[in-house]
Amino acid sequence: MKQRILGRTGLPVGELALGGLFVSKFGGDRAQSRAAVRRALELGVNYIDTAPTYGDSEEVLGYCLEDVRQPYCISTKLGGRPTPFDPRSRDSLLKSVELSLKALKRDRIDILFIHEPERPEQYDWWTDWERVEGPVLEVLDELKKSGTIRFAGIAGTTAYKMAHLIRSGKFEVVLTAFNYALLWREAAHEILPAAIEHNVGIVIGSPLQQGSLSQCWSEEIMDRAPWLCKPRREQLRALYRFVAETGLSLPEIALRWVISNPAVACVLMGARSATEVEQNVAAVNRGALPADILGRLDEIAARLPFRPAEEPGTLRFDALPPRLKGGAR
Repeated sequence: MKQRILGRTGLPVGELALGGLFVSKFGGDRAQSRAAVRRALELGVNYIDTAPTYGDSEEVLGYCLEDVRQPYCISTKLGGRPTPFDPRSRDSLLKSVELSLKALKRDRIDILFIHEPERPEQYDWWTDWERVEGPVLEVLDELKKSGTIRFAGIAGTTAYKMAHLIRSGKFEVVLTAFNYALLWREAAHEILPAAIEHNVGIVIGSPLQQGSLSQCWSEEIMDRAPWLCKPRREQLRALYRFVAETGLSLPEIALRWVISNPAVACVLMGARSATEVEQNVAAVNRGALPADILGRLDEIAARLPFRPAEEPGTLRFDALPPRLKGGAR
């Protein structure tokens, strides 16, 4: 697998990385998870991301990686535990790291992210938002000096507030999710330019929008998803028609679109099984999309360049309520 440098960390990472959400109780049994993780490493994946809030993902990864000897990078996040979690308490922050290390069966974390640092309604990290100041930064510096972590980053889902944190110069990596994919490109306006300017490593999460781009949901968008606005339905129809023209799968196009941006260091896959890992690795190994395909995708994305206010964060076509299934079309 081709590798890219993760910003000023200097870490070489494969273009495709493994997201830890689905190698947890959300994804399947531990044997299946172990097979997926081991197959990813065999195929050149060398970066794995997780978090305390991803079910039992840290514990599962600790089990899957316990006797692995080949080098790899792992990241996890502050937040979620201990309960209650106080983002301004040094003891709480250190306990969060202690619990992660225990679950992962490691003595060091390569990248420690502040989870959702832009959402005070989730965790109020900052004593001074404008200056980006708070006890968490002191703890991160302490952990770096002790060798407990190598690098500090921020991981969030909003498209614009994260850029302010990046421009502070206090973080080496940014993980942004749900805002840089085929039809959802808000991160391109602020987050990515800020990261490029400050040589911050860019990790893209949820390239398939947790299932929205896992396949062409042709029937579902007709009348089974009342929260879809008309422009989005038309946009999705146009995307599905173009996918059929290319002869490629929608997931492959979605993954290769992300790595077509040379500023992106890696994209996370949410694979549940070794088979899904193999499919995703094969897609990414085919490289960036040709310019003509990228141009057509730009035209389709431009039909609705911003997310409508009432649209859910993820379009879970696979989880529509029974009352909406089988309706007249």
